[in-house]
Amino acid sequence: MTGGGRAVPSGRIARVSAFGRLAGGVAGGVVAEGARRLANGERPRMGDLLLTPANATRVADQLANLRGAAMKLGQMVSMDAGDMLPPELTQILARLRDNAHHMPPKQLDAVLAREWGQGWRRRFAHFQAHPIAAASIGQVHRARLPDGRELAIKVQYPGVKESIDADVDNVATLLRVSGLLPRELDIKPLLEEAKRQLHEEADYRREGAMLTRYGELLAGEDGFVVPKLEPSLTTERVLAMDFVAGVPIETLEDGDQTVRDAAMARLIALVLRELFDWGLMQTDPNFANYRWQPETGRLVLLDFGAARGVPAETSAGYRRLLAAGLSGNRDAVREAAVAAGFMGEAAATAHRALVDRMIDVILSELNQPGVFDFGDRAFVGVLREQAIDMARDRSTWHVPPIDTLFVQRKISGTALLAARLKARVDIRAMVAARIEGEGAAAVA
Repeated sequence: MTGGGRAVPSGRIARVSAFGRLAGGVAGGVVAEGARRLANGERPRMGDLLLTPANATRVADQLANLRGAAMKLGQMVSMDAGDMLPPELTQILARLRDNAHHMPPKQLDAVLAREWGQGWRRRFAHFQAHPIAAASIGQVHRARLPDGRELAIKVQYPGVKESIDADVDNVATLLRVSGLLPRELDIKPLLEEAKRQLHEEADYRREGAMLTRYGELLAGEDGFVVPKLEPSLTTERVLAMDFVAGVPIETLEDGDQTVRDAAMARLIALVLRELFDWGLMQTDPNFANYRWQPETGRLVLLDFGAARGVPAETSAGYRRLLAAGLSGNRDAVREAAVAAGFMGEAAATAHRALVDRMIDVILSELNQPGVFDFGDRAFVGVLREQAIDMARDRSTWHVPPIDTLFVQRKISGTALLAARLKARVDIRAMVAARIEGEGAAAVA
């Protein structure tokens, strides 16, 4: 989905001004809502005033216009915590996933002239001016070379790379001011890592190298398609690759159960390979990064800007956690979760009964024999209630290790896609074959 053409604020002053207007608009909304509630005899909390539907719309629209780091951060958080966030904040993040304004033609031409030279149009038999997709840090155009080869060309929005650090800091300030984050929680390492990854994602030469690497890793496999890089047209801010036909992955919702199940099992197996075999993972599970080819039954993989190495200790932490889960041992699961940094020691100690109830729910679901029905989300509501009770104790909030956060984002997003498709997959058998197989190999 793409919004209308609107020039991207590219200068530092323009972007700071945009954040100022956003803060002013939100503040005005807070005052108006506060006055309304006081008139009704209520004593509203600041968090309630900030997260009104009007403010949600205001924030989402402004961040969508800014794009860049602000929008990307919203997408990152939304994919990881969609089941646990307040509904008003979820609304903001959903809008950021689904909406982005594209550059008007004049701004697009200026960007491409800077990257390819003034006569850049002569390189193509056809270049489609209107983008076929617009996302957080770039928009995608379809083009045809003189030899007939069809390309997809991703063009980065101007000013995105230069604005990353300031945008991340501004979003963090908004989170602090909103009261959504406790002041005692140290999110500095997370912010620094977010800046680092966003700088990597804004380097299209790096993404081109990751695209090529994934193509090599999946070469010869019938189930996946990875576009081929076109190096002659790729720069730090423009990425050129084969155009690969496909429909949105969500269209599988209307497909046969067996087709949905097989596609999802393939994607889950890919996550296990990334985590345990390759030590390399594409950590952005946005649904738009997957396409489906009904005529071939293949999955198209797109967008490798968020591909990153997975340290051996992170893989080992997941291996221990999964092994504990397969054993059904609640204590082993809790200890492995703390050791891997999923949960802080303070929360595990202070909320032992809650934690154990959550573990029991998960073990009960995942250790049932046969297929796991991702479409049955009843247990999520139970977990959400437990998580909200724990979240009220802000003194035990904990930021997991950065690498674990990014891996978990991929796992959570894959599970959300499986839920969207109502897939049924024998996830326990897949994990058991992986974990127990490795254990047997180690003994041998």
